[in-house]
Amino acid sequence: MNKAFLIFKHEFLGMLTRKGFIIMTLIVPLVFLLGIVIYHIISGAIVPSVTVTQIGYVDNAGGFTQYTQQGNISLSQFTNVEDAKKALIASNVKEYFVIDQTYFSTGVINFYTLEKQLTPPQETITAIKQFMTSNMLTGKIPQSNIDLINKSLNVVSTRLTDTGEVSPAQGGYGDLLLPMIFAVLLYFSIVFSSSYLIQGLGDEKENRLIEVLLSSVSTRQLITGKVLGIGVAGLISVVVWVVCAPFLLNYATASIGGIFSYIHLSPSFFALCIVYFVLGYLLFAVISTCIGAITPSAREGQQLAVIFTLTAAVPLWFSSLIIMYPNSPVCIFLSIFPLTAPITLIARLGSTDVAAWQIILSIGVMVITITVGLFLTIKIVRTFLLMYGKRPSLGTIIRSLRNS
Repeated sequence: MNKAFLIFKHEFLGMLTRKGFIIMTLIVPLVFLLGIVIYHIISGAIVPSVTVTQIGYVDNAGGFTQYTQQGNISLSQFTNVEDAKKALIASNVKEYFVIDQTYFSTGVINFYTLEKQLTPPQETITAIKQFMTSNMLTGKIPQSNIDLINKSLNVVSTRLTDTGEVSPAQGGYGDLLLPMIFAVLLYFSIVFSSSYLIQGLGDEKENRLIEVLLSSVSTRQLITGKVLGIGVAGLISVVVWVVCAPFLLNYATASIGGIFSYIHLSPSFFALCIVYFVLGYLLFAVISTCIGAITPSAREGQQLAVIFTLTAAVPLWFSSLIIMYPNSPVCIFLSIFPLTAPITLIARLGSTDVAAWQIILSIGVMVITITVGLFLTIKIVRTFLLMYGKRPSLGTIIRSLRNS
């Protein structure tokens, strides 16, 4: 066990001194902090200018003469279409529209512009709608009701607990933001840590240093020391992010507010981040060790590992599905499938309350997969780690496992 500790110490300290590791650990909180500072600089230096857009209209239906100022859009009335067209060509108005006498029966507004566009800008459509609505309702209902009709529907959603009390975790886009960010960070942290393991084994194999190591330590001690050394170093990155997150979040809330004011994450979320990093790393470390044992070089090992890293990135490709339908069968399957479980489940925590049985099953499946994978990997390492030249085929690996 002392030999395993020496290998652990060597890999751990070596990982901590890598420039890539230091950058990966510090760049996340620093970039977030830098973003807040840049926001303050830009918001203090730039004063937004208000540009009023001139739009013309021809009222052939009659009665549309009021409410010509709609936000940043000013409506100018013309007596006929020819005058409006001349103003458009002369750039006195950006566009114009015509309200025909048949509007009340057809509801059609004819819109004219010099620009190529699929549909008029949403801001323009909203301004015209409010202009039309306000004029048609004037004198029929109170002005306060007209203003209320023109406003966007403001629905305030409140989440209740099973006892009918207001839940402290209200959800929303605020709570969705940080889990998605952590899911991406967990993916890169797991992949980078595992790639270092493949690179280390590959370099030692190419330099024949692995022969010296195996003459002094057992296969189990070698794997244990390497996996734990690099894993603990990777865990430090996650802990740094977890510790920095509340402070950066509070600073962003006080400085910027907005969506950051609605982010409320429980300690259980951060605990699950650490648990799934450990399990995710151990799973990919087992796979990486196996790849490092059967490949003759670090470069070939990295190429083979792409298959598994791309599989782990599947939840990021389907992030919209996880956000919109977090409890769909596909998302539940990705939460249980070992290679995609860490990223998917962390991302789902921002969109929904993941059932306890899904978390337990997900962790259980990963633990079983890691245990079985470690058992098979030790056999593969013993057989193929000292083999050089051509990579063994899948059939050769299976036969060696049967015979061992």
